[in-house]
Amino acid sequence: MANSRFLIGIDLGTTNCALAYIDSQKEGGTAEILNLPQIVQPGVYEDRKLLPSFLYLPQKGEFQSGSLKLPWGEEKPYVVGEFAKAHGALVPTHLVSSAKSWLCHSTVNRRDKILPWKATDDSNKVSPLETSTLFLKHLVDSWNSNFQIIDNELRLEKQEIVLTVPASFDADARDFTMEAAKDAGFKKVSLLEEPQAAFYSWLEANKDTWREQVQEGDVILVIDVGGGTSDFTLIAVESDQGNLFLNRLAVGEHILLGGDNMDLALAYELSRQLAAKNIKLDLAQMVGLSHACRTAKEKLLADTSIKSWPITILGRGSKMISGTIKCELERSLLEKVLLEGFFPICDKDAQPSAQTGYGFQEIGLPYAADAAITKHLANFLVKHQKAIEQKSSQRKDSKKSSNVNVVLFNGGVFKSHLLRQRILDNLESWGKTQIKMLAHQDLDLSVAIGAASFGIAKRGKGIRIRGGAPRTYYIGIESAAPAIPGFPRPIKALCVVPFGMEEGTESDIPGHEFGLVIGQKVTFRFLSSSIRKNDSLGTILEEWDDEVHEISPLQLTLENPEKNATIVPVYLHSKITDIGTLELWCNAKNTKHKWKLEFNVRENKPKL
Repeated sequence: MANSRFLIGIDLGTTNCALAYIDSQKEGGTAEILNLPQIVQPGVYEDRKLLPSFLYLPQKGEFQSGSLKLPWGEEKPYVVGEFAKAHGALVPTHLVSSAKSWLCHSTVNRRDKILPWKATDDSNKVSPLETSTLFLKHLVDSWNSNFQIIDNELRLEKQEIVLTVPASFDADARDFTMEAAKDAGFKKVSLLEEPQAAFYSWLEANKDTWREQVQEGDVILVIDVGGGTSDFTLIAVESDQGNLFLNRLAVGEHILLGGDNMDLALAYELSRQLAAKNIKLDLAQMVGLSHACRTAKEKLLADTSIKSWPITILGRGSKMISGTIKCELERSLLEKVLLEGFFPICDKDAQPSAQTGYGFQEIGLPYAADAAITKHLANFLVKHQKAIEQKSSQRKDSKKSSNVNVVLFNGGVFKSHLLRQRILDNLESWGKTQIKMLAHQDLDLSVAIGAASFGIAKRGKGIRIRGGAPRTYYIGIESAAPAIPGFPRPIKALCVVPFGMEEGTESDIPGHEFGLVIGQKVTFRFLSSSIRKNDSLGTILEEWDDEVHEISPLQLTLENPEKNATIVPVYLHSKITDIGTLELWCNAKNTKHKWKLEFNVRENKPKL
């Protein structure tokens, strides 16, 4: 397949979406940002570099016909972007936000029309998958309204697209992201982890000098705090025959903790102030206050000269103006809540609080139980300390340290010098060494820019971070031990994907033959570890502790082509696809039959 002219990078963010592109026909071309037309008030649209990831579902007759129409076509029964965000803060029961967080929430069906969450009008709801698709379709329309006029072959759907996801997204969430992309019409799309995209953006901006800014043995922490998640990635600088290269060491577990949590915390603080004035807010008003706090937080973090930001929420009465409640978010309160609640100084051995043990819990987004991002970071670094020490031992400078020594920030909250400095203070106290901070690029656009730059690197025209699978994956094998009353047969863990196995590669699993149960419903148990990085393909763990965690099991009945057989001997073949999905092939020993299993829990069946 011929290469497309443009390399497209898309940041499908919890708070904002952005699109960057590189024209491959331009020698040494740099990434450009696509302006995204969007409604800013009824009857008015403007070009913006960011598309806020908000979807507003108007009530019938709420707006005059034609007032939500964009330049490329007929009016839609919804509006996305700036006006959706602003107006939806006043009418939160019709606003869909944090769709990306819902897309990775395994407790709900991501295809069900459940958003806006807790809204009472079930006839005007959308699914997390549909919402993500609508954001992507808006990007498609924005691009095509500019480039399709020039040449139909330049339509976005025909370009090579790199779509970013959190590094902590599991295979399930990645599959849903790919499905949203395909529903939006994308043909040639691959996924890239957001912290890596941020680092590719830095590499692009420093392509002539990056080797002078880092050295062999450096361990770089990329800390990405977005609207919905906190993502940690470690990248080691290594040397091969004198040439520096980059190797991803580790990624963090999925932590649903970010800007959304901060907005809620600010809303609760302001609600206490209002309660002291005998103003009590109901649930809908609290949701509206949280959305208003998001805007205030963004304004205050972006401009240090602003001391406070006004906030308005609707009252309970029918009169919109006379019923409004007004207050202000002071900078001093913002900094106190963020520093003390989310970025406290803590010990290097600090552990985030665990979930409560209540038997019943409200269905909703599974936010982290502990809001202290610095504690989650400390826990992440402790888990990977051996790998950090191994790589940092190659450092040749006189201030050798066995800890992280370089950091790159990403995410809008790090526009604040105070928050960046708080992370640096923690890192330096943990490692007893000075931390070098890499100059961050545009914190709102770096992920999209880095994704486009990665597209160029895939063509062999730039430095590429080595990495592969961010975890080691296993499948459960039932032991052949004799039955013992009261004790289930032990389960062994067979390594089917070693840490770092590159996407697009495959291999036979050596030295083992197993019995595959066919023709009846059985359970396949998948496991993973972000800590055991030295287990090779085919390694069998007789026992494991908390270093290995079970993924949702898969229950299904495999087709039985041989009606008289219930167990067939098979050899296993492991493959990581270009989008990071594990395919485990079970090849019959004595026939040509084969079966395929995938880490694709959402479908509850393999693709045979």
